[in-house]
Amino acid sequence: MTSNTHPPAGSCEEGACGSPVPPASADPARAVPQPSRRGFLRSGGKLGLSSLMGAGTLMAASDDAKAAVEWAEHFQKNYRLMTDDEKKEARLRLEKRYAQEYGKQVSVDTTGPQPGVLMGYALNIRKCIGCRRCVKACVEENNQSRGERPGERIEWIQVLRMERGKFDADKVNQGGYPEGLGIQVGGNSYTPAGQVLEGQYFYEPEKVPEADATYMPIACMQCEKPPCVKVCPVRTTYREADGPVVIDYNWCIGCKMCMNACPYWARRFNLTTPVLPKKDMNPVTHYLGNRPRMRGVVEKCHWCLQRTRHGRYPACVEVCPVGARKFGNLLDPESEVSKVLARKNVFRLKAELNTFPKFFYFYD
Repeated sequence: MTSNTHPPAGSCEEGACGSPVPPASADPARAVPQPSRRGFLRSGGKLGLSSLMGAGTLMAASDDAKAAVEWAEHFQKNYRLMTDDEKKEARLRLEKRYAQEYGKQVSVDTTGPQPGVLMGYALNIRKCIGCRRCVKACVEENNQSRGERPGERIEWIQVLRMERGKFDADKVNQGGYPEGLGIQVGGNSYTPAGQVLEGQYFYEPEKVPEADATYMPIACMQCEKPPCVKVCPVRTTYREADGPVVIDYNWCIGCKMCMNACPYWARRFNLTTPVLPKKDMNPVTHYLGNRPRMRGVVEKCHWCLQRTRHGRYPACVEVCPVGARKFGNLLDPESEVSKVLARKNVFRLKAELNTFPKFFYFYD
């Protein structure tokens, strides 16, 4: 007689009814819960965060002020995303560390862009005598590395020395290569004639200006459309509202992409730990400006934010002995730089690249 009794619900698990299902204890894979990758990362993250918080607490309680401050710097936000309170905390941390490191009272300014201001710069290349005082003043004002070994010497300003030349009639038929009906290469090809951008920027004449040379200083052009900002993968370099392009050194990863993108050779990389003697360190600094840098970061001219945001000229403008450099507010028609743009013959370097520099060259 056939039984009408049905098997209990759930007795056929993932197989035909009647197939024996081994107990969970017989299958280690079923007996031991397997952690998922998500769960592993979650638990690992909790452990890592706990460890970091514990280490941070120990550092904060340490008597080593430098170690405690540097630890906090590793976890601070990008400067442009900080609140006012966070900027104040970052400033106080840096002032404490720099004071201990350099043995003097150090201020780190956090003054931001002023409304109605767009900084601009103009340089009279006919007046420049190539003395390079601007270079020295910039190094001293902005705490640049001044070592002697390769990679330890940093200068934001380059003064190019370019030889004057002329076309000489006596050389017309010399050095050329006659080919058929004409001459392929002219005889004046191998002597300087006019000015070229690939000039010398390390030169030590007995006196300046030299009779056979002209000079063209180059620094950061503070572009309105800066290509360096576009390529930065961590957004540590950006354009401030009043014009200068700045760098948050704490977020720079040293990839040098901005250096490759800059068409004006205006950025420098700290290949080694900067050489900055304690006695020469300028204690009046700005967070986005001339505060001491560290190894492995990029730096550049920022028009002396520690000065210009308090109504002073950049150091290079003040030190120029012939008054070739002008600085001011481009939005003020009465400023020096605005009057230069209105009255002089002005050009911008590599204007065809559409970077729109706020650094202008002019001549009388």
